[in-house]
Amino acid sequence: MPIRQLPAHLINQIAAGEVVERPASVVKELLENALDAGSTRIEIDIEQGGGKRIRIRDNGGGIPQTELALALSRHATSKIASLDDLEQVRSLGFRGEALPSIASVSRLILSSRHSEAPQGWKLFGDGQEIFDEPEPVAHATGTTVDVVDLFFNIPARRKFLKTEKTEFGHIEDMVRKLALSRFDVGFELNHNQKNTLRLRPVDDRSGAERRVADICGSAFVEQSLYLDYEAAGLRLWGWVGLPTFSRSQADLQYFYVNSRNVRDKLISHAVKQAYQDVMYHGRHPAFVLFLELNPQLVDVNAHPTKQEVRFREGRLVHDFLFRTLHQALADIRPGDEAGAPTQLPVQTHEPPASPEENPPQSPFFKGGGEERRPVYQAQYQPRLQMPVREQMAAYQQLYQPVVPTTITPLSPSPLEGEGAGGEGYSSDMPPLGFAIAQLHGVYILAQNATGLVVVDMHAAHERITYEYLKQSMAQDAIRSQPLLVPGSLNMSKKEADHAEQHADTFRALGFELDRLGLEKLTIRAVPSLLKESDTEALVRDVLADLITHGESSRIQNAMNEILATMACHGSVRANRKLSITEMNALLRDMERTERSGQCNHGRPTWTHMSLDQIDKLFLRGR
Repeated sequence: MPIRQLPAHLINQIAAGEVVERPASVVKELLENALDAGSTRIEIDIEQGGGKRIRIRDNGGGIPQTELALALSRHATSKIASLDDLEQVRSLGFRGEALPSIASVSRLILSSRHSEAPQGWKLFGDGQEIFDEPEPVAHATGTTVDVVDLFFNIPARRKFLKTEKTEFGHIEDMVRKLALSRFDVGFELNHNQKNTLRLRPVDDRSGAERRVADICGSAFVEQSLYLDYEAAGLRLWGWVGLPTFSRSQADLQYFYVNSRNVRDKLISHAVKQAYQDVMYHGRHPAFVLFLELNPQLVDVNAHPTKQEVRFREGRLVHDFLFRTLHQALADIRPGDEAGAPTQLPVQTHEPPASPEENPPQSPFFKGGGEERRPVYQAQYQPRLQMPVREQMAAYQQLYQPVVPTTITPLSPSPLEGEGAGGEGYSSDMPPLGFAIAQLHGVYILAQNATGLVVVDMHAAHERITYEYLKQSMAQDAIRSQPLLVPGSLNMSKKEADHAEQHADTFRALGFELDRLGLEKLTIRAVPSLLKESDTEALVRDVLADLITHGESSRIQNAMNEILATMACHGSVRANRKLSITEMNALLRDMERTERSGQCNHGRPTWTHMSLDQIDKLFLRGR
């Protein structure tokens, strides 16, 4: 066939294949245009799952009469004008392909009234580059896009649509995602003339939490931690679910980069690593997080649907996310209220030079400067009162017959002769309170200021011991053990090159590697803790991580698994009778230990019942 120019209608349909996958894709593109137009209220009307009709009305700035035809033309946009604009995109949509692509596979009516125009105008779109003259129409300031009979002219695409209920479910999920990105905009969603979602605009944190509760459920807000931290030109804020509030699926994970919802492998890897030491195997964390940075440092033009992004400083972003979330989860102590601002440590090192241009301000709080939001700062967790060796020696007393006078409490505790609610309890009672009894040799019952605390003593002691062992290893550094017979490792040239480039990284982790040829390495030394492990497979896995992510935590994770096993075997066992003094010593250590809310396997170590909850059990006050 000869080379020829494709007609405009076919070009638009090809573009629509990239942008318009299903009705939810149409809703996404139109909502992003409405948000970019400065709307504060958006109404979405859906009929028959979007296959019959999609109508989106907003109160944004509107489109002038003379630009209506341009809005339906390919590569026409008001959001970028030069290459410099493309390198620092601040808007959600900017390609100028959405409206003409949608018009090429539907019957589209575009109605709009500009903020300075006396009346509105409407234009019919059919995917062609030639349009009729706009017609006057009664319309408030803003824009209405009416999409009727989606894929009417492409029967093959229409056959791939799912049931009405399924397609509307995708639309509802898309609206919820965008509603979480802009708390200052109100959203109303109707399906077949029935309202299914109504969200009012908010401008404070309490209102934002109500919206998060409406979308993610009140249980998520009640069992989540709010954080707000910035460093090196990056700001991370939002809500992270407690490790005990985990999911069987990754269905409650919302991450936004400059108010754009994205799914990125680098981000997912950083979040997964942050939860690794506190999450039960096979479970997924829940979070609603917002990352703000200079638009010049992120490329949002990586995919037609703009679901994927590329960071110019990927390693910096990964480390920032991991360290922030890791420290936030580590700093959770008994008594910390879910939803309270996380106080993260002050940066003690000199951060990299921040970009000249500040990242865009979030619409979360109005105002500017220091009044826009607080920056929470605190000091690092103080060192525990006893070194690891003395601490372990003290806990070994738990394996001996109970002799209360031989145990030195690690912190002040009430006298054993005082009752649970006696006068000996001061008003500044610690978060986990004071022990009152032991249940079946497994659980510690304690009373705090608000109710009853039940502690799994083995799980709690396991976490405490594990954290002591990790801290001890970090202070003593990783010790290497030379191999009597060095092991050889055959691999690809690419892997061998990376092993040579990251020789210092392997050396810091306790490995000594030498290159014998283009595709051969020899292992001369391994970390002492991993001498019985499959070091060859571990080196291969570490190289795979270095090639993909630029770093690897596999060696540290393997060591942590060994330390966790040691902690499990070295912790107090069930059916071991403890004195009140010993139980209180364990409670005080829990309050000082990082991640003490979960054991090494991700299970909770303690739970709390308030007096109100207990009263309801016994119908008191009725």
